[in-house]
Amino acid sequence: MKLDYKKTMLVGLGFFTVSLVWTIYNVAVPLYLKEFALSGAVIGFIMALDNIFAVVFQPIFGTLSDRTNTRYGRRMPYLLVGIPLAAISFFIIPFTRQSLPLLMIAVIFLNFFMSVYRSPAVALMPDLTPRALRSKANGIINFMGGLGTAIAYLVSWLLFKMGEFYPYVTVAGAMIITIIVMYNFIKEPETPVDDAPEVQKQKGEHDKGKTLSLVFLLLAIFFWFTGFNAIETFFSTYGEAVLGVDKSVSSQLLLSVSVLFLIFAMPAGIVSRRFGRKNTILTGLCLFIFTCVSLIFIKKVAIMYFLLGLGGISWALININSYPMVVEMTSSGGVGKYTGYYYLFSMLAAIISPILYGFLADMLGDGFLFIYAAVALVIALFFMMLVKHGEAPMEEKKGFENLEHMES
Repeated sequence: MKLDYKKTMLVGLGFFTVSLVWTIYNVAVPLYLKEFALSGAVIGFIMALDNIFAVVFQPIFGTLSDRTNTRYGRRMPYLLVGIPLAAISFFIIPFTRQSLPLLMIAVIFLNFFMSVYRSPAVALMPDLTPRALRSKANGIINFMGGLGTAIAYLVSWLLFKMGEFYPYVTVAGAMIITIIVMYNFIKEPETPVDDAPEVQKQKGEHDKGKTLSLVFLLLAIFFWFTGFNAIETFFSTYGEAVLGVDKSVSSQLLLSVSVLFLIFAMPAGIVSRRFGRKNTILTGLCLFIFTCVSLIFIKKVAIMYFLLGLGGISWALININSYPMVVEMTSSGGVGKYTGYYYLFSMLAAIISPILYGFLADMLGDGFLFIYAAVALVIALFFMMLVKHGEAPMEEKKGFENLEHMES
């Protein structure tokens, strides 16, 4: 059994466009909003709309895509509608920045149409990938997302110098090309590639156990995103207040997390085939807890590069294997809905964690950051240890076939 890399990378184009859009959006839109003399709280709320819309709409559209049956497939109709309309909404943002009402209309439409297609786009991967290869495939999907972020930073740096609207035109054009390519080269199967009989709807104790595992896994996802989001959001503040470094140095330190995550995204999926998804995630959580506990005491920037790089590797081990575990607990008819569950809990953490940490930091100081993250990760580790389902089915092979299985 071998993964179709070309097809998986084509599926990853959907996630690639998501990263392109939100990277440039997060760079530019806060500056546009600041020109209207809005308070920091109001700007923060507007910038959190993507997470709020994700919590509300992504489970809805993920579930709807499960129930959709058209000649274009189950997921593709949502991409055919969502990607072009999101591209148009994104394209008009720089032309509305002189008027707050018009800018808000563009922002709201963008957030809605991005929510229309994200869950169905991600659900394409399990639809087209055998269960045993989903962690490996998810590594490629996340690699495509990380690549989109890196390209977007480069694009914004070069094209904003040429003119305010050039990055938006470029990304909107890339989105239109993406949906054309995906529509022409991705053919959804009438039935999923691999819908193993053991995950069909079952009754009794086994079904209850799987439901409990899903709940524990979703709680673990919530808490590890709670810890990670706090670091991602407040590290520049921590760098200035605790380390005494400029925000440019803080950005370079966080870059080590992103680079190591990108490098280890695909290997993390391969490792899980050898050691299991749960064991891989537990290892990642232990390494990340070690990283955060070490950073409570270590303030030397040179050593922090190494520790944060270890955090990036840990995050790859955790993040790459969690989504495949979620969708492993359902049959093909529930992939979109379970994808929505995954985003519901991860995005809830992205909404709640900055508020909660900000409240605690006001009382305990900016140095509380890695204590907060470590506690959240320990709670995630506790819930993850309770998960009993979600592993990929393994093929039994004999002789030299075992060598091929270990290398694939």
